[in-house]
Amino acid sequence: MEWSKLLSESRSGDYGKNPKKNNDLRSEFEKDYHRIIGSASFRRLQDKTQVFPLDKSDFIRTRLTHSLEVSSFGRSLGESISASILTDRLDPEFTLETKANICEILQCAGLIHDIGNPPFGHFGEEAIREWFVRNLPRLTVGGRKVMSILNPQEAADLMHFEGNAQALRLVSRLHFLVNENGMNLTYALLSTIMKYPVSSLEIDRESGDVKNRKMGYFEAEKDLFHDVQEAVGTNGFRNPLTFLLEAADDIAYSTADVEDAFKKGFFDYGTFLSELKKRRMDESCIGKLTELYDRGVRMKVSNPQEYAIMNFLVRMQGLMLRAAADGFISHYRTIMKGGYPHELFYHTAGEKIFQVLTGIAYDYAFTSSSIYRTEIAANNIVTYLLNKLVPAILVYDGENAPGLMEEKFISLISENYKQVYRISSKGKAEGEKLYLRLLLVTDSLSGMTDSYARDLYRDLNGLT
Repeated sequence: MEWSKLLSESRSGDYGKNPKKNNDLRSEFEKDYHRIIGSASFRRLQDKTQVFPLDKSDFIRTRLTHSLEVSSFGRSLGESISASILTDRLDPEFTLETKANICEILQCAGLIHDIGNPPFGHFGEEAIREWFVRNLPRLTVGGRKVMSILNPQEAADLMHFEGNAQALRLVSRLHFLVNENGMNLTYALLSTIMKYPVSSLEIDRESGDVKNRKMGYFEAEKDLFHDVQEAVGTNGFRNPLTFLLEAADDIAYSTADVEDAFKKGFFDYGTFLSELKKRRMDESCIGKLTELYDRGVRMKVSNPQEYAIMNFLVRMQGLMLRAAADGFISHYRTIMKGGYPHELFYHTAGEKIFQVLTGIAYDYAFTSSSIYRTEIAANNIVTYLLNKLVPAILVYDGENAPGLMEEKFISLISENYKQVYRISSKGKAEGEKLYLRLLLVTDSLSGMTDSYARDLYRDLNGLT
C-alpha cells in the first residue's frame, strides 16, 4: 500500500472527481472535520451510552466524550508515527504534508468511529443481533418466510448487526446533507473507519487476524466498500491508519472505564492497588501508583485516592501511546503490505497494561448489579421497539396498505430515513427492497439516543 493512494481525497459522486474545483482553502480532510462537527448525528452522541446505560451522573462518559478522547489520541499517534517515519527515513515518499493529512484523518476518524452505535452501548448492538437471530427465521411477509426472500448475506447482516458497519452506512447514506451520498466524506477517512474489511459471510473469529473478527459493511454499502478499497489501494486489507484508530480507541476506553467505575464507587484505592498486584502489573507501574498516593497525602489534596488513580491512568495512557506507536513502527513494512494480523499492543508493554485495566473494569463494573439492571431495562426497550417496528415495516411499501397501528409505528421512523429508503430501493427486486426495509428499522433504532428510546418506550406503554 502507498500513502499517495491511502490518503485519497476522492468522494462519492461527481464532487469527488474534482475536489479542488472551488476556492475553499481548507484541505479535504479539514472539510471532513467540519462536516462531522456540524452534523446532528455527531451531536446525538452526547446522549448515547459509553459503559453505563441511562446513567444520570454528569461525570460519566458518553459516546461523545469518548469519541473526543479517541480523536485526540488518534491525532497524537499520527504525530508520533509520522515523526518516526520521517526521522528514520522509512518511506522516501512520506512528507510533512503526508504527516499533516494523517493527523487530520485520524482526528476525524476518532470522532465518527462509534457514530453508528445504537443506544445503550454495546449491549444495544447485542440486543439487536439477538432479536434477529431469534425472530428472523420465523418472520413472514405475504405468506412467505422472510428468510426465503433474503439472500444469505442480507440475512447475515441482520443477525450479525454491527455498529462499525452502521457507522459507514450512516455517514455515507443516512445523513442526508445534499444528496444520497450522506456526509460524502473522503475515501481516505471512510477506509480508516472500516475496521473489519469483510462481509457478514466472511467473519472468521478463529483466523487469528483482527480484520476478520466482525463485519465491516452491509451488503447495501457493498459497492461503496469496493469503490473505497480500489481508490485507496487496500484490496481486502486493513488501512494502516485503522490500526492507529483501534489503538486510540483501546487506550481511551481501557483507562476511562476504570476511571468511571472508580468514581461510581465500584472499588477504592486499596482494592485497585491489590488488583494490580494480583494481575501482575509491572512493578514500576505499581510503584508509580503508590508514589502518586503518597504525594497526594503530602500535598494534602482533598482525596489522595482519587488523585493517585486519576494521575496513574494518565501515565498509563502515555505508556500505551508509546507502545502503540512503537508497535506500528516496528511492523511498518508488514503493515504496509497488509500482512500484520494483530493489534499494535501485541507483544508490547502496552498489552499487559491494557489487559489489566480492562480486566479490572470488567470484574468491577461490567458484572455489577447496577449494570445488569440497566442492561435488562435496555433489552426490554430494544426488544419492544423491534417487536413493533419490524412487523410494521414488513408491510410498508407493499401491495397492501398497512393497518392502522402499523401506520402509526411507521410514522415514528424519520422521514429522512424513509427518503433514503425510497432512493435506495428504486428499481430494486423484491428481496432487496425487503432487506432495505429491515435496515430501515435498524437505521431508525441506531439513530435514537438513550433518552429518546427510553422515553418513546414509556410513552408507547403509557408509563410516566
